[in-house]
Amino acid sequence: MPVNKLRSGKRVVGTMIRMIKTPAVALVAKDAGLDFIMIDMEHGSYSIETFSAVASVARAAGLGIFVRVPELSKAWVSGVLDGGADGVMVPMLSTPQDAQALVNWARYAPVGKRGLGSPAGHTGYGAMREDAAAFMAAQNEATVTIAQIETAEAIKNIQEIAAVPGIDVLLIGPNDLSNALGVPGDLMSDTLQQAIGKTADAAEKHRKIFAMHSGDALLDKWVSRNMQLVMNNLEINILASGFSAIASKYRTDQ
Repeated sequence: MPVNKLRSGKRVVGTMIRMIKTPAVALVAKDAGLDFIMIDMEHGSYSIETFSAVASVARAAGLGIFVRVPELSKAWVSGVLDGGADGVMVPMLSTPQDAQALVNWARYAPVGKRGLGSPAGHTGYGAMREDAAAFMAAQNEATVTIAQIETAEAIKNIQEIAAVPGIDVLLIGPNDLSNALGVPGDLMSDTLQQAIGKTADAAEKHRKIFAMHSGDALLDKWVSRNMQLVMNNLEINILASGFSAIASKYRTDQ
């Protein structure tokens, strides 16, 4: 499973899912060789119910299933984890207080304050096979917390965010980060590269996982910086590219 790979220092590779809602998308991703998919509940129209159906298939297939929630709240963070997510990403996480709130709602005591409910998606809908303390410790180890770094305030506070115990991943969101830094859409600007470098430095200093969701050009520039979690593209773009290739090759009326 990808969480185990991350914990052992290995790289995991995946993509984001925003539109496709059939649970079989998890089987396709697994068969293609991906380590994980991330369901986008910030910009996509997924419900927790629909996500949970995909999560059940992903978990059965051995595919990692992460979620970008629409906002930082107990209902979203704990809800998707109980629904079967292996990890949760909060967009525009900007302060160490935000980071601590993510930890509180994603991790069980004594690390956080997540409520204990079983059985549910995170147990495969089976009962706990161990006492509560052992179960919560195992779940804390099996759950990944991802701070999406995409605001100017987050860059200003990056060392403090990275220092929060229980935060696992610092993931660059380059589109919104470029907007926040005053260079919208210029993903190769010096301004953005400096911010990414500060994030990579903080991850290294505090032993966090450095990550990014981007296209090839930016990933190629930074992947050698011990980037363990690589998220490339979006299933809408992947489909559109394939459809376009067919049209370009075989249509004669263009």
